Amino acid sequence: MAKVRIYEIARDLDLESKDVLEKARELGLDVKTASSGVEEDDAALIRLAFDGSTDAVAAEAEPAEAATAARPDEWEPEPPVDDGQRAADDEAVAAEEAVETEIRLATVHEGMTVAEFAEALGVGASEVVRALMLRGRPAGAAAQMPSDMFEEIGETFDVIVDVVAAPSAVEPGAPATAEMPAYEDDEADLVPRPPVITVMGHVDHGKTSLLDRIRKANVVEGEAGGITQHIGAYQVTVGDNRLTFIDTPGHEAFTTMRARGADVTDIVVLVVAADDGVMPQTIEAISHAKAAGVEMVVAINKVDLPTADPIRVRTELTQHGVITEELGGDVTSVEVSAQTGEGLDSLLEVLDLIAQLQEYKANPKPAATGVVIESQLDPGMGPTATVIVKRGTLKQGDSFVAGAVAGRARALMDHEGTRLTSAGPSAPVLVMGWSDVPTAGDILEVVKSDRDARSIAAEREQAIKNSEQGTLSGRDRLQGLLEQLRSEDTELRIILKADAHGSLEALKESIVKITREDGRIDVIHGAVGGINENDVTLAEVTSAIVVGFNVRPDPKARRSAERAGIEIRTYGIIYELLDELEAMLVGRLSPDKEEVVLGSAEVRALFKVPRAGTIAGSYITEGVVQRGARARLLRAGVVIHDGRIDSLRRFKDDVREVASGFECGIGLENYNDVKEGDVIEVYEIREVART
Repeated sequence: MAKVRIYEIARDLDLESKDVLEKARELGLDVKTASSGVEEDDAALIRLAFDGSTDAVAAEAEPAEAATAARPDEWEPEPPVDDGQRAADDEAVAAEEAVETEIRLATVHEGMTVAEFAEALGVGASEVVRALMLRGRPAGAAAQMPSDMFEEIGETFDVIVDVVAAPSAVEPGAPATAEMPAYEDDEADLVPRPPVITVMGHVDHGKTSLLDRIRKANVVEGEAGGITQHIGAYQVTVGDNRLTFIDTPGHEAFTTMRARGADVTDIVVLVVAADDGVMPQTIEAISHAKAAGVEMVVAINKVDLPTADPIRVRTELTQHGVITEELGGDVTSVEVSAQTGEGLDSLLEVLDLIAQLQEYKANPKPAATGVVIESQLDPGMGPTATVIVKRGTLKQGDSFVAGAVAGRARALMDHEGTRLTSAGPSAPVLVMGWSDVPTAGDILEVVKSDRDARSIAAEREQAIKNSEQGTLSGRDRLQGLLEQLRSEDTELRIILKADAHGSLEALKESIVKITREDGRIDVIHGAVGGINENDVTLAEVTSAIVVGFNVRPDPKARRSAERAGIEIRTYGIIYELLDELEAMLVGRLSPDKEEVVLGSAEVRALFKVPRAGTIAGSYITEGVVQRGARARLLRAGVVIHDGRIDSLRRFKDDVREVASGFECGIGLENYNDVKEGDVIEVYEIREVART
């Protein structure tokens, strides 16, 4: 006897499939979905449970009773049928049963448009629109599909719908693709690849200097404060093999960037200064390396210094679970010196040996997948990003998407500036051709065409906007207003601009941690690029200050800030920025320096005095002129000299100061190139407490 589907029972009873499915489970029947079948007796039991009478059972029994009630004397034999006719009839019945039992299943989710719902069902959008109108729920193809009509409309087209959770909105500022996709490659397609090595450690322990020795490229001298500001990726050759290095910043503010490096790395080189030992950022780097579950090598740097004590370093590392081979553990340690080059060959040999033992492999054949290590807006090249290829081969001309940014590989370049036509697994490459600056940490995926890339990027961008535009309920909004009214907390609002996404992310995370009992710092806007007029306008509206890291305001922004009284602060070293923001929050700012003009004098005559040089006979036009004060010599409004007043005389007497309206002789310290008509501007620098 043919089984009855759950959705068929629901349709007969004019109920929703999920209600019938739930009732069947309550009755102990083994059903999983609306397309599950039950016996006729079980179907009658389900109907009975809903209508509370035995009518359904009787109705199910009628055909069987009618069949058994026929008297034998009324039976007549069927006419003979030949074999060919019987076979044709059997095929027709089988085909009919196949049509009746064929079930289509469609997966849908809340938030779909009518057109997307129709596509999932495999029907035209106009048909779904018509079905909705017949049920009094008019909606256009671009409108959102009513979730309560999913099953009813699906049954209209003989489709069972499986309602799943809506895709989660992308968190604002987070990568739109958070994790590397999982691939199952054939073992025969895998080839050896270079290991990706991350260098970690405490600030000023010599990480960048160590890499400088390894790759023969000076990075430290170009970095403000001697601290690496961005993540860079480089490749070096050891024998016949290559090693890929990621240079993560050492300052603890770049925790996010360092963690990202550990996520894409195979081996971690933990740099510890032999004269300094284990420090806070060293412990932090150990935690990230352990969380990533990667191989670790300890490089004890600065062993050339007289105060170096490698044994103390190894002992301190044991307190944090890092036991070196010298102390009976399994972590290799190498004593090196970035200044003299001592031990670097041994370090590279150890890294190469680990790579050979671990047999790192990847498939170079498919379309490329990689990780954006760093991104920035280059004035000449536009948006650029450093990418490490994880799988496949990235080729010039490939269309790709990373997060909510699409692009086409217009040019590929290695760390030496050499143009490339392709980049294989573990290769670090600078990619040009982005539609916008991608977010560091995004997953780059090569797609079939530019159109696909733009479409995917647009969908992700819309998901980000939807999550950012989430509105609070009236109750939540009222609760927030009440808490704000009751609160006495102060809030320092800032607009943050940085030169790269990596810097921006790390700064945001560090600034949020700066708090005090009755105040906090709120980053109301953060972006990559120079400070422009829009930033000043936003600061004026929100009563914020503008903070720039490695960026400067353009002339329009500067003038607009002066008119509106908006403060713009720029920094080149990250810990100075953080320290000043913290001081600003707690009210312990160092005094600001303010220039105050004391007076000015016009040079009307020149006198040559032996051993004293040129004396300027001057008339004080305003203020006072003081001996020993700072003074500028102006010629046609241009500063010619900035120094001090060495001598000040009236007639033949030395005086301390001369007031406005009097004449005097002025001698400038170590400067004699004074001409008639010059103006001497006298000023002093005063320290004013910041507010």
